[in-house]
Amino acid sequence: MTSLTSNGKALTIKKTFSRETAVSIDIQADKSIIWALLINASDYPRWNSTVISIEGIITKGGKIQLKSTLDPKRVFKLLVKEFDADNKLVWGDTMGKRVYTLLSVGNGLTNFTMNEKIGGPIFPLFAKMIPPFDKSFEQFASDLKKEAETIGNAK
Repeated sequence: MTSLTSNGKALTIKKTFSRETAVSIDIQADKSIIWALLINASDYPRWNSTVISIEGIITKGGKIQLKSTLDPKRVFKLLVKEFDADNKLVWGDTMGKRVYTLLSVGNGLTNFTMNEKIGGPIFPLFAKMIPPFDKSFEQFASDLKKEAETIGNAK
């Protein structure tokens, strides 16, 4: 994602065998506050309007079950593939992975980026059935920013 800006607007790149969506936003909060929100599975529905539920423990090698507002009837069974505290979190399944990254940019500001790439050899067969992620990604980033800044300002 080369032309991604930190304005909270999602960008999607579609290819024949994959689709990649990303969003980036600057949050006026310490990385540790944002990280704590990202790894507390049971708390997601409270602050994040795009998530119905997440069951399981978000830790390296952990297995989680996620229900999203994009497809409320489906349970996504995901594996936590990378867990670099306060920096990077990756989860996914055989069709794709979602990467969360946190980068301190100074003056208590943290850049949050969420990127998801889905695809594979049979992707073209069902690509049209997968809803666009843009609005959901933008809402996720906005909800995270609001909650992290609320917590940060309360300290």
